[in-house]
Amino acid sequence: MNNMRRIGVLTSGGDAPGMNAAVMAVAQAARRHGVSLIGIKRGYNGTLCRSNNIADDMVELDLDTVLDIADQPGTYLRTARCLDFLKPEMQLRAANNIREMGVEGIVVIGGDGSYKGAQALCRQGIPCIGIPGTIDNDLAYTEMTLGYDTAVNSCVDDIRAIRATSRSHDRPAVVEVMGRHCGDIALKAAAGTGAEICIVPEVSWSIPDVAERLSRLIAGGNLRATVVVAEGAWDSMEPYDWRRVLREHNMLVHDDDPISTRFLTRVLRCLTGCEARTTILGYTQRGRQPSAYDSGFAFEAGVLAVNLLRNGIGNQVIGVKDSRVFFMPIDEALRQKRPFNLNLYNTINDL
Repeated sequence: MNNMRRIGVLTSGGDAPGMNAAVMAVAQAARRHGVSLIGIKRGYNGTLCRSNNIADDMVELDLDTVLDIADQPGTYLRTARCLDFLKPEMQLRAANNIREMGVEGIVVIGGDGSYKGAQALCRQGIPCIGIPGTIDNDLAYTEMTLGYDTAVNSCVDDIRAIRATSRSHDRPAVVEVMGRHCGDIALKAAAGTGAEICIVPEVSWSIPDVAERLSRLIAGGNLRATVVVAEGAWDSMEPYDWRRVLREHNMLVHDDDPISTRFLTRVLRCLTGCEARTTILGYTQRGRQPSAYDSGFAFEAGVLAVNLLRNGIGNQVIGVKDSRVFFMPIDEALRQKRPFNLNLYNTINDL
């Protein structure tokens, strides 16, 4: 048994529903075992202690302080990018600051970039435990990441509302959801709403093919078809002169305009003659109250993280496999390759 007397917790990367619930669980477990807890603010920026007041970087957290934040969206500890933390000299500085605060181990809540920061601290002798806080579900070692379930449910609610309006007006909808390199949100949201077309970064696609499929749907009487697009799908789009199509239909476009969901919708309108509309769901997916699943996962992961540190076990990340919470070495977790559910993707688009 390791007699850790003080640990830290930080949230890093994009905010995700359930981050606050995880912080509260860490606080509950820490108090249960008589361990002092330091909240590190704005991700790894807080470890560099560059504010005029130390309380703007690190603050003592007690259970009374965080007891009511579990159901709140966002992150109580705030989050921010910290490009300086990529530098080895800054990683050493951060580790020294952490030791000066008497912190003996850290719980890091975030995505793969946050995990790489945790790796760096581990190399500096600061034991870390990672909790996967990212709505994209893009960490290969775990079946689910914290915030993903809430994000999908948020998208499903919104797409259902959009489809109701689409039915009322007999016009298709193109809906953009989050997912820069991972299409899991788009995939599950499309499956959960009966959307007819799904476009993701993992699978090559073309505008003419999407237009042809949409035209077939309209010709078959489906005037309110839904196209769900992951925000990073442009990386897998086949080359196509979409600007020419818009110009031929007297639509304004500049040579330096990048393809986007709004432009895709305009091109589809030109190619199919439909009155498609665009909706970009954006940060609504991040800023929701966490679902029961995410809150439950946050609780289990936060408690397990504290128990691991107390038992002298560091350099690990927590995940879910077969609906059970587990842990594994951070280095091994980051080496794993994420599989894509191509069967579900094909089923959605084929149907």
